[in-house]
Amino acid sequence: MRVFNNLLAVFMVVLACSGQETKEITYNGVNYKMIGANLEASNALTSAEMARKFSGMSVQDTLRTKFKATVTDVCKVKGCWMKLQLNDGRETMVRFKDYGFFMPSDITGKEVIVNGYAYVESMSVEDQKHYAKDGGKSESEIAKIKEPKKTLGFEADGVLIENK
Repeated sequence: MRVFNNLLAVFMVVLACSGQETKEITYNGVNYKMIGANLEASNALTSAEMARKFSGMSVQDTLRTKFKATVTDVCKVKGCWMKLQLNDGRETMVRFKDYGFFMPSDITGKEVIVNGYAYVESMSVEDQKHYAKDGGKSESEIAKIKEPKKTLGFEADGVLIENK
């Protein structure tokens, strides 16, 4: 039994230390790193088109789509979320389906294409503070969060990160 337990422990360590799978692809001369589900770079909405789609949505609406935008922030803890800039000044919070993959923490400023579900939600004060802490905000900035707010969300099943 002791041998089985030792083998199980070794297997779990190896599994925990293995990195997530990524692929390198090229589309129209642009190199991308693909994380999560396979997707193509074609037919992605622009950030302006996505902003218009979000403007027509209400809380609890969802829309299956794919769009391209610039990363403005990434979870500093483990890459479990990122924020993307829309052309109208708003941002959308991107999370990853079933926490199945994570983003590198050094992609702020890079262009990405995300595929999945766009939605509008009301984010609680508690959740806002949690994400602000993960994003490296100061205690004084976190303390200023006092009310729920309407947020633009996205659950991605796949991401293409532009390699420049």
